[in-house]
Amino acid sequence: MKKLNQLEESKFLKLFFAVISLCLLIAAVCMPDRGTMFTGLWEILKSPAKFYTSVGGYAATFLNMGLVAAIMTILFCVTGAVVNNVSTLAFLLTLGFCSWGINVLNMWPTMLGVAIITLLKKQKLGANVNAMLFTTGVAPFISNLLVVYPKAEAVGFNYLGLGLALVVGLIVGVVVPAGLPHSPNVHKGMNLYSAALPVGMVAFLLNAILYEVPGVAGPISTGDGTVASAAIANIFYCALFGLFVLVALLMGGAKDYWKLLKNPNQVANVSGTCGNAVFLMNVGVFGLFILAYYNAIGASFNSVQLGLIFCMLCTCNSGSRPTNVWPIMAGYVVASFGAKYYAQWMGGDFALQINAAAICIGLCYANGLSPITDKYGWVYSFVAAMIHYAFVTLVPQLHGGACLYNGGFTAIFVCIILVPVLEKYCKTKEERKALKVAE
Repeated sequence: MKKLNQLEESKFLKLFFAVISLCLLIAAVCMPDRGTMFTGLWEILKSPAKFYTSVGGYAATFLNMGLVAAIMTILFCVTGAVVNNVSTLAFLLTLGFCSWGINVLNMWPTMLGVAIITLLKKQKLGANVNAMLFTTGVAPFISNLLVVYPKAEAVGFNYLGLGLALVVGLIVGVVVPAGLPHSPNVHKGMNLYSAALPVGMVAFLLNAILYEVPGVAGPISTGDGTVASAAIANIFYCALFGLFVLVALLMGGAKDYWKLLKNPNQVANVSGTCGNAVFLMNVGVFGLFILAYYNAIGASFNSVQLGLIFCMLCTCNSGSRPTNVWPIMAGYVVASFGAKYYAQWMGGDFALQINAAAICIGLCYANGLSPITDKYGWVYSFVAAMIHYAFVTLVPQLHGGACLYNGGFTAIFVCIILVPVLEKYCKTKEERKALKVAE
């Protein structure tokens, strides 16, 4: 097992992706509704719905997740891509949405758009696989074009929808890869969901052009989140994360992982800086930490909350860990209870309790603000989380619900407000430490 720790980072991460793909496919076969696995998958593909467990069942949802994970793994391998912490984020984030928005059909138009532009620019395809995966953040928009647009209800696959989806895919394929390098300039590295800015802005643009300007009914999402199973989610994730912790222990990662947890600074690339064993340990421990949180707040674990575990875990190789994420969780909980009493005082109708679907989703992406904890301290990320809570249900009005990266997009707005204030009025942890030494 210790030989795995010596494996080159890119090869180890590709192996990690392959193992997750296999586990998801095995899970699909083990689901109680496995008899309808393939018919359920077809229902998912032909529907504009986001709640895949409600539309196709759990077996079909896990099958979709496993197939997309396998496709992503194959892409990384056949293109010769150098896989790193950004690739881990792209893989796990895309995978998380495969239970509520991304499927083996609607992922292709935008990915093909990136591939076409890459070939026309005579660039290496392997260098753009991460960008290809990030463009799937508008996948529900593609589903609406394929089976709904410009009608108000689903009409089925049609040539107009296919043509529009390909055109939109090409537009997204041009804009998103171009915008990715510029996003950190906006949030100063304080938002790990950096790809959310170009994806959110292109979704904003497309929503305006295709829906708001012509007055066409906005993107729809049939189905609901009533189909939920905490048992399935807990059994699957406990088994998966438990496996990773066990393997990491056998690889000898326990001692060095403790050092990571105590590290007061941001570790932007865990696998590259700390090694494979520490990375795998963080996947398992951080994954169980996230799962424990959602159980503690009473999440229903419908299709959205099933995928949220992976969506939040995706930053595990970019610096997020239990010790810098807990203030964000605490900020969300305090904001929720504070908002409840504030609503009662104002005579309003409060619907944003801590286990509400929108708030569960919001917390997932507020996690991307963890660099604030590392740079300025837990108090400031606590405040950032409270601001994120206030914003997260309002931002979808910009893109009409067409952007899956809404919470990460919201975190950009939090950074635009908060980071300049922090830079002007607050000292970093390093600066405070230097002042204390000088006294």
